[in-house]
Amino acid sequence: MYQRFREWLSTLPLQRRVSYLTTTAVALAVAVSSLAGWVSVRASLYSSLDEELVEVASSLTAPTAQDLSNLGGLTERTLRAGNISVAAVRADGRVYYVPDEREHLVLGPEELAVARLHFGHSARSGETSDGAVYRIVAIPVPELGGVALVVGRPLGGTAAVLTSLLVVVATTGLVGVALAAGTGLAVARSGLRPVRQLSGEVERIAETKDLRPVDVSGAADVAVLARSFNDMVDSLAASRERQRRLIADAGHELRTPLTSLRTNVDLLIIDARTSMLKEGDRLAILGDVQGQLGEFTKLVGDLVQLARDEGEATPEPLDFRHVVTAALERARRRGPSLDFDVELDPFFVVGVSADLERAVTNLLDNAVKWSPPGGTVRVQLEGNRLRVADEGPGIAEADLPHVFDRFFRADTARTTPGTGLGLSIVAQVVHQHGGVVRAGRSAQGGAEFTMVLPGARSSEALEQPARS
Repeated sequence: MYQRFREWLSTLPLQRRVSYLTTTAVALAVAVSSLAGWVSVRASLYSSLDEELVEVASSLTAPTAQDLSNLGGLTERTLRAGNISVAAVRADGRVYYVPDEREHLVLGPEELAVARLHFGHSARSGETSDGAVYRIVAIPVPELGGVALVVGRPLGGTAAVLTSLLVVVATTGLVGVALAAGTGLAVARSGLRPVRQLSGEVERIAETKDLRPVDVSGAADVAVLARSFNDMVDSLAASRERQRRLIADAGHELRTPLTSLRTNVDLLIIDARTSMLKEGDRLAILGDVQGQLGEFTKLVGDLVQLARDEGEATPEPLDFRHVVTAALERARRRGPSLDFDVELDPFFVVGVSADLERAVTNLLDNAVKWSPPGGTVRVQLEGNRLRVADEGPGIAEADLPHVFDRFFRADTARTTPGTGLGLSIVAQVVHQHGGVVRAGRSAQGGAEFTMVLPGARSSEALEQPARS
């Protein structure tokens, strides 16, 4: 039953669901409080009536002890005047009534127990011989052992009071529930208005693909939700813009090598049919095609690196010196005529080893590319800073703000091999690891790149914040 109710409730709109739940909660609260109040009043009325009957019975014990068979000379007129009924019961079960009383109390085991125990008293709701409902109290007669005096009074008046009270409580409760339902509906409409607005904005974005943030007002939970939604929209918009720029830049950069490759392949196909090219020209074209395929392969690899989403790999504690050492091995193979002046202090980071090695390799490749034969590439890891400096021509002041842009190539670099993506990959990787990278001029006049990463000088210090 409860499961069906939950399933039915889940199919309702949020506003109706809130209204129904509010009304149900108020109805239950009103019902419980009303029932508790009615039961409390009923118990209080019965307790007061029992105390009154005990007092009446106590005043009749002395006359009853003098004349048990006639119950102290009581008559029906006397009983009617006091609105009571009186009887006595002995421990052996014999019952005494007022001689001229037409309707008698129907006694039970409670009254017999008082007579036999000769202690305490009993109080219960019972009946007379004509079926009228009475409140019946029994107390022992001190002067007579094994005898209990029983006094009863009709419950008609008390029942009428309780019935009237029940009608008032029920009517008041129904009115309260109705008011609560109306209030709940109004509160649901007002409270869920921001949710409806946010839902409308989500539908608008889904239909129009227009990633505009929604208006946020207040500081309630819905406002926090709206701000989180705006953060998501901003992230999606930035991702879309990066994707658009990447596609546009990649299309522009791929057009030139593809056109050149197609031209060279067309020449080779024509030569295969006509043999118009000399052997030296044919070898030159094949060498050009081979070189273009190499550049094309590197460009595709760089584009894949840039297009990869953040968080695909799991960061882990690393000794950054190992990352730099692995990148240096590659750089030495690519620049066998160069000297590498290396100074590495202990430094530990949390990151992706392959990405960081790719970034450091790109910096070293850039230094190898621009260093003159026999030059020196200086690599210094001091604290949280990695510096890579060369003795090449350096970077023009006008180009410094743009060296990390995608596909940017300075005027002096347009005739050299490269894709224009190496340094942008460095900037992306460093940013993903929470660091910064800067370009400048070295003391020897060449280019100098400084990579700053968050980390620690020891593995223990690196793990300490996570433990705490």
